[in-house]
Amino acid sequence: MPTPIRHSIAVLLLICCFFTYSQEENNAAKNNQVKNSIANYLRKASKSIEQAQLEQALSNVVAAKELALQYQDTKYRANTNMVLAKLYRELGDLKKAEEQILNAIKLQSEDNNEDGLACSYTTYGSIATKLQDYKTANQVLEKALDISQKNKIENQIGAVRLNLGLLALENNQAKKAVDHFNNGLPAIEIYEQYYLKAKLYTSKAKAQLMLNQVEEALKTNSLAMQIGREKGYSEIRSACFELYSQIYEKKKDYPSSLDNLKAHQKIKDSLFNINKEVIAHEAGAKLNLDESNDLIEELTEENIQQQKSLKLGRLTTILSIALITILSLLTLSLYKNNNLRARANELLQNKNTELILAKENAERASEAKVQFLSTITHELRTPLYAVTGLTHLLLEESPTPNQKEHLNSLKFSGEYLLSLINNILDLNKLEANKVEVENTSFNLKKRINDVIIALGKSAKDRNNRLHYEFDDAVPQKLKGDPLKVSQILINLIGNSIKFTQNGDIWMRVKLIQQIDNKVFLNFEIEDNGVGISEKKQQSIFENFTQGSVQINRKFGGTGLGLSIVKNLLSLLDSKIQLESELGKGSKFLFNLKFEIFEDKGSNYEEEAKKIDYSIMIDKHILVVEDNKINQLITRKILEKNKMKCDVADNGDIAVNKARENSFDLILMDIHMPGISGIEATKQIREFDKEIPIIALTAVTLDDNLDEFYDNGFNDIIPKPYKTEEFFTKLHKALVKKQTTT
Repeated sequence: MPTPIRHSIAVLLLICCFFTYSQEENNAAKNNQVKNSIANYLRKASKSIEQAQLEQALSNVVAAKELALQYQDTKYRANTNMVLAKLYRELGDLKKAEEQILNAIKLQSEDNNEDGLACSYTTYGSIATKLQDYKTANQVLEKALDISQKNKIENQIGAVRLNLGLLALENNQAKKAVDHFNNGLPAIEIYEQYYLKAKLYTSKAKAQLMLNQVEEALKTNSLAMQIGREKGYSEIRSACFELYSQIYEKKKDYPSSLDNLKAHQKIKDSLFNINKEVIAHEAGAKLNLDESNDLIEELTEENIQQQKSLKLGRLTTILSIALITILSLLTLSLYKNNNLRARANELLQNKNTELILAKENAERASEAKVQFLSTITHELRTPLYAVTGLTHLLLEESPTPNQKEHLNSLKFSGEYLLSLINNILDLNKLEANKVEVENTSFNLKKRINDVIIALGKSAKDRNNRLHYEFDDAVPQKLKGDPLKVSQILINLIGNSIKFTQNGDIWMRVKLIQQIDNKVFLNFEIEDNGVGISEKKQQSIFENFTQGSVQINRKFGGTGLGLSIVKNLLSLLDSKIQLESELGKGSKFLFNLKFEIFEDKGSNYEEEAKKIDYSIMIDKHILVVEDNKINQLITRKILEKNKMKCDVADNGDIAVNKARENSFDLILMDIHMPGISGIEATKQIREFDKEIPIIALTAVTLDDNLDEFYDNGFNDIIPKPYKTEEFFTKLHKALVKKQTTT
């Protein structure tokens, strides 16, 4: 055979091989793309089922089913049947749902698809439970649990436990149901399966209600409602409202029971507006894809193969020309694809660069915000220390009764201002519901009286009369968050004073009911001032909102007060109600729950009464503080209790004095010029491990306590401090030092 011919044949064979390889590569890429499309359709369908968007779910299932049948992929056909079973279950056609899930199980068993079988058996268990075939439901759910545990399919265990709990609930085994729910919750939380989590909480609340655990059922149901609202699960919210109705009926709170029943019925009506029968009929028409379809596909595939065999002979004769043509087209296609890929890569790279820059800018802005909040917190709290400190000193100077009342009001206002600063500076935490609620003992009647005294001058300036009505049945000592209660009342009473002149303002507290050690109180703040129009009542609780521009100009203010009240009450599991008529006044109402205080322990005020102040006499204290007013106040407080006091203006001076003198205790400010209080403490600890060092800090201590202790501090006193806490911690540190030496 001549060499040129051999070369031509070799070239043709090479071209043929290249063409075949390229074709296989394209087919593989196409198959992957189809599989991704099927998975995406099924994912969208599952999400739509969870959100009760059944028409959208049907559309996605149809698309997935057509692709799965077209490409004869048994795994995705099984997955499609499984999702379709869930859809039929939600449509109420349980027989078709059972038929589809059995088809899925058959395909998965043939493929030994353990992951798929675990999911399908779980779905079959839920369908069998609805069919009241409890024996089958128990069998398939136990199979699902066994497969999941044996193959370590962790993300399926929560769903199996949930359905086992539902099965137990159907059989009136509430205790067993709660056990299953508790066992399934950790896995559901780990894999962030929000729909399953919401359904678990509603089911657990039902079981708790069956067990007469009414308060636990209320809390559990609230967790489900929160998820339902955040994720848009209409059926979950409907179930929660129905359960709220049953809970409040048990608690004999019939108005609340009726309100929740109406809310349940409203959502239920909207869900029933979705014509499930029409969707089910449409599903039957669109998904009439049984085994005959599969047979047609197989016959079509065989027919195609036969036609390919028949054409093979003719194709051989024109192979040379075809290969050259294909090679040319392929070259052109590759060229275009490379150009498109290059442009796409360049576009993606540019977008990625923009995103990185945006991310860096956002991080810098976040860091700047954190730094600003830290700085402004310190700058605002430092002068507050002077206010509370001087108030304490003046109270110790035997003031007249009239002066003492004014000083107590000043002390209370200082504490309130500190709380207000904390809430305003942490507004993002308040809106994100991350502000912590304190639970301390306090005298509610005295707390409200302090608020009224503090606002008395403002009321008098506008010729208003304050009336205080307090139900004598309310226990004297309660447990709750007194600062937040004060902030709510100051905003509401202050608001009434501001918009009333030559009028009356009533503050009323009534006992609604007492259950065990809990009391439910109703608060009313009523005035006969200017009132609020019905139109403005809808928006008055929004940030920076007032009745009108004229009101803002006439009365001033930021428009933040009522917004803060609304957020604080939400934080305390309550809500504000408003009754108002323009020109006739306004009434604000809300309810709060408190625990009755049982005096089992002691607080700083009680501990301060037990202090042996003789231990403090002649003790040598070093006060490290850069603010002259704060130096003066702290020094006077210490010397008034017969202690010796030395002062250092900054951290460097403090280190030198601690090295050259013998002190019994050091009070160390944190933010100072030069080295910080933390750095000064670390240097002192290098040559003195024993001396007690207490941090005086105006910074927020949320999560930074460990940092103080790790750097050598023995205790921390936040500024502006309460005198009782100040002396309690000083006494504790001095006693400990005395016992160890």
